[in-house]
Amino acid sequence: MTADTDMIKLYSTRILALAADIPRHTRLDAPGATVKRRAPLCGSTVTVDLTCADGTITDYGQDVKACALGQAAASVVGANIVGCTSAQVREAQGALRAMLKEDGPPPAAPFDGLEVLMPAREYKNRHASIMLALDAAVEAIETACA
Repeated sequence: MTADTDMIKLYSTRILALAADIPRHTRLDAPGATVKRRAPLCGSTVTVDLTCADGTITDYGQDVKACALGQAAASVVGANIVGCTSAQVREAQGALRAMLKEDGPPPAAPFDGLEVLMPAREYKNRHASIMLALDAAVEAIETACA
């Protein structure tokens, strides 16, 4: 494949649609925790607010300033995180990291939409941006769900 073909595959219509419609893109007024994460290589940032009760995410807000891949990942996370247990979010984080770095399977439902990012396996410089939303959410869970 040529570099142009690879980039077309990477920035698919589905990824661009997710990036254009990020759910829960409003910050919370009274979060249980707020975490801002930055991908040092590209400068993408995601700030996550969340609340938690009895180990379950009850509300979530995010401010996403990232590439299309980071935005797509944040879109899937934002659409599915409320109602999840802290364990499910941690499992999704580990599965996404393994999918990108170790050719593992995509995360399980409800985060299975992250499968759209499988073509990014070949682009290691994009992995940190893709991980931002889940990394920030897991860090916030440590405070909000403790």
